[in-house]
Amino acid sequence: VQLQAFGGGLVQPGGSLRLSCAASGFTFENYGIGWFRQAPGKEREGVSCITGGFMTTFYEDSVKGRFTISRDSAKNMVYPQMNNLKPEDTAVYYCAAGTMYCGLRAASYTYWGQGTQVTVSS
Repeated sequence: VQLQAFGGGLVQPGGSLRLSCAASGFTFENYGIGWFRQAPGKEREGVSCITGGFMTTFYEDSVKGRFTISRDSAKNMVYPQMNNLKPEDTAVYYCAAGTMYCGLRAASYTYWGQGTQVTVSS
């Protein structure tokens, strides 16, 4: 099982960024994919997730209305679109896979990819 997050970078406050998570080595459509982030000195927190099957989405309160997560089963990819970014969104972002369902608790996930750095600064 491999997961790789990419697409991070430096963006100004109010800007947008689309991350990507490439998955391989498992039946992608059967797994929910979660996105987490970890800022320096802080615990890893769940940001959003999308289930397998019906592709139901969930968002952490601070990103609701700003982040949108989607998945492309043909390409085994998940895309969190992040709009109206704020300095407090600065963190390393990770994607993870666990079961068909998803949630925002890191303990629910078995497989983790390498992170990608997102920095929101003027």
